[in-house]
Amino acid sequence: MNTAIKYYQNKASIAEISEHLAHCDTNFIPPLSSRANIDNYAKKIAITATRFEAWSAEKLVGLVAAYCNDAEHRIAFITSVSALTEWRGQGVPSNLISRCIAHAKKNDFTLIKLEADSKNIPAIKLYEKSGFTSNQPNTPIIAMVLHIQNDGE
Repeated sequence: MNTAIKYYQNKASIAEISEHLAHCDTNFIPPLSSRANIDNYAKKIAITATRFEAWSAEKLVGLVAAYCNDAEHRIAFITSVSALTEWRGQGVPSNLISRCIAHAKKNDFTLIKLEADSKNIPAIKLYEKSGFTSNQPNTPIIAMVLHIQNDGE
């Protein structure tokens, strides 16, 4: 893609998130619509998640949504990673994950968790490249974690 990407945090409206997730639906393994009502999920993300967004030509092209609301245990949970098909392989998801990690570190979180379907090898490789590890490689849903080293630790 030749169009410039701009990165924002929490810019997208519920409708823009819903539209983005609908366009990415079949990129999820299994498809997102088979597991959740996309409009309801978009609303939940908009209201409760911290969103790291990639935009091009005023269109949401990439999204990482994380629940960064467990300040007591200092654990964040990435609930969604997506990019429009034409933006896959352009570094958008890894850049958004890096921004999420930086945000968690800045806010003194010590752990980020996520889950991936074991059949979603590209996603698992992306998460591993970002530093996530798993102790359960032979399960249908793989729980992955990233331990955050804050300054002075």
